[in-house]
Amino acid sequence: MVNILSSDLDNLFYALSDPTRRQILKMLNEGTHTIGELSDPFKMSLQAISKHIKILESAKLLNRKKSGRIHECTINPEALKIAEECIQFYTQFWNNQLDAFAANLESKNKSSKRSK
Repeated sequence: MVNILSSDLDNLFYALSDPTRRQILKMLNEGTHTIGELSDPFKMSLQAISKHIKILESAKLLNRKKSGRIHECTINPEALKIAEECIQFYTQFWNNQLDAFAANLESKNKSSKRSK
């Protein structure tokens, strides 16, 4: 697994845990948007959306470019790759654990049948 700080992973998964932030990322996956454009589909203030943007930005899930009063946001796919690698690591770990458990059960089942 990529060598990454635990606090960075915590920030990343915290940012992904909110449905509004996931929707914002989905919108950004389609292209660059201003904060105003990102706030349009939601029934919340620009200030509330801005807080979500800051959380996504601190998790490095999006990049923000300021041009005067306009803030344009783009998705950072590298951060999503880190999340994917983390999930793959734990998926492999648990698959190995479950395979070992199943093999152990099978072995015990065979030995109990032999002793009868």
